[in-house]
Amino acid sequence: MLKGIDLQVQAREALTIIGPSGSGKSTLLRCLNRLEEPDAGSIHVDGVDLTAPKTDLNRVRRDIGMVFQSFNLYPHMTALGNVTLALRRVLHLSRHEAEERGRAALEEVGLDDKLAVHPGQLSGGQQQRVGIARALAMQPKLILFDEPTSALDPELVGEVLEVMRRLREQGMTMVVVSHEMGFARDAADRVIFMNQGVIVEEGPPSQLFGAPKHQRTRDFLRRLLH
Repeated sequence: MLKGIDLQVQAREALTIIGPSGSGKSTLLRCLNRLEEPDAGSIHVDGVDLTAPKTDLNRVRRDIGMVFQSFNLYPHMTALGNVTLALRRVLHLSRHEAEERGRAALEEVGLDDKLAVHPGQLSGGQQQRVGIARALAMQPKLILFDEPTSALDPELVGEVLEVMRRLREQGMTMVVVSHEMGFARDAADRVIFMNQGVIVEEGPPSQLFGAPKHQRTRDFLRRLLH
């Protein structure tokens, strides 16, 4: 359960949320596009109140990409088919427009040679990169990453983090829930530490990793980094 969360994310900011399992990280992330329903408070994305009764949630969600820890790809569809599905069904693009945009997104994540390949023939890292391409193809204003590397073998983690670092350099607004402390330290503009449903501490990576103010943060990092 989340308690008293007060958080702002700036345009072009890369925000990483860390904390122990069960601390509310993924719940907070899923509230940002109302995959989880908050029972109090409000959520504003680019000036639109997602919790207002008259808000067209489907319209707002087009601007919010989501990358899950389990890749959520359709096994019977090619990489390109997975990326273009929402472009055609949600944005109602023509097949030609959708495939053009889908190819560009797959090229962006380094998979332009895998357009016609099905998920079962791809590594976990490649499948997750298809998931990122699917989010990118919608041209969102914000991408949410829910532990995008947690289902991957260790040797495949790097290729996904590299794509995410590149997106950050290009100015994509990102909120990332992750156990990858190296990514949080190197690629985030700001890091939030959560515990038991509250934001315990937040700050730039240099401060949060180098001189955490809260004892709970210090204990968490000590166990994780040593």
